[in-house]
Parts: sequence; C-alpha cells; structure tokens
Amino acid sequence: MPSAESLIQSLRAQPLLIVLRPGDPLQAEPALKRLQALGLRHVEIAWQQRPGWAEQMAELIQRFPALELGAASVCKPQGVVEAAAAGCRYAVSPVLDPALQQEAARRDLVLVPGVMSPSEVHHARQLGCAIVKLFPAVSVGPGHWRRLRGPLGAALPFCIAAGGLTSADVRPWLEAGVDAVALGSGLGALEEEPWLELLAALGTAPDAGDLVGCCERAPADLSSNPAHLKGFGAR
Repeated sequence: MPSAESLIQSLRAQPLLIVLRPGDPLQAEPALKRLQALGLRHVEIAWQQRPGWAEQMAELIQRFPALELGAASVCKPQGVVEAAAAGCRYAVSPVLDPALQQEAARRDLVLVPGVMSPSEVHHARQLGCAIVKLFPAVSVGPGHWRRLRGPLGAALPFCIAAGGLTSADVRPWLEAGVDAVALGSGLGALEEEPWLELLAALGTAPDAGDLVGCCERAPADLSSNPAHLKGFGAR
C-alpha cells in the first residue's frame, strides 16, 4: 500500500481531489474516463455497505492505474477492510475515530480522518495522522486552518479542505493555507471555462484533442446528470 508521504507528494503536485458517489463503483467508469482525460489524478469513490463493493472497486483500480483511487465516507471498520482488500491507495473518513485508525494501520492503509476543532486536530496529530480532512470546510471558512497554527504549535498535518466547496473555491482556499481541496457536490461541468482555467493553473489542462474526446465519452455535468451519474458528487 502507498504511504502517507507518497500521497502527500502526489497531492502537492496536484492539490485537488474529486469525490464521486455512484450507486455501484463500476457506474463511475464514464466519469473516471472524463476526469482522467482532463488530467485529474485523485478520485474518491464513496464506500457503501453493500455486496460487491470491494470487487467492483478493485476492478476500477485495475482499469485506471494512472488514477489515485481511494475510498470516501469510511465510517465503519468494514469500510477499512474492504478499501484495503480492493487495493485502494487511501481511504477518507468524515470522522476522527481511533478504532478506525488502528484498523487501517493493521492493514497498512492510509486513512485520512475528518477534523474541525483544535481538539480534533490535536488528537489526530497524537494518533500519528499525517493527513487530515477539514470537514465540513464551508462551515468554518478558508482562514480557519491558518488560525490553528499558532495556538496548536509545531507542524500541523497535511490538510485537505472538503465539504460544500466549488471549483471557484479551490485557489482561494489553497492561498489561505490548506494543502489541498476536495470537491463533491460542487463539482459541476468540467468543460466550462472556469474549470479549464483552474486545471491550467494547477498544471493539468488537457490537450485540445483529449478534451474533445473526453467530452464525447461522458456527460457534461458530473454532479447533476441523472441518466449517467445519479448520486454522484453528494457530500
């Protein structure tokens, strides 16, 4: 399994994650083709407690070796077990649960916990979490993470801001001091000009030919097209 440090290095190169919520993991394939063609690397597929999730996730990982695929919304030990069994490169949780962290450590899986308060950040650091998710980020504003640095002292964990953010929030939040941003419900239409400008700023804008190809193969709006991606992007 990849280490936390390798994930941090990958996120420093492209500080953006996309969260998808398909009914079953394999239903995410059209969206993943589109995201990959756009040059995006980090995608979370929501874990669900249903038969076949791990097997389908493992198949997606085989089909998209260039993507850093992880499991989102892991709140139970079973989610950790299945994410590790599927070969996920990481898992993300909305909560900070020592039992989940211990289970992930036993399975050599990087588990990113959700934090918000100074106490949660401090506890995560005590548990050895190198990466945390500030969640829900929209509830605290972009200056929240920077304000914690002085009172908590020492180095804070690598921070992914998530929850209620849109593509327009990515650069302001990065400039405010978080290390990466995750987008779910605010994903929107990836071919629109603001998104292409953002991808260019992050060094991931596609060639024109690649963009045309990906637009032909997948729906225009990954967060709201019910025919193809019902439930995607819900945070």
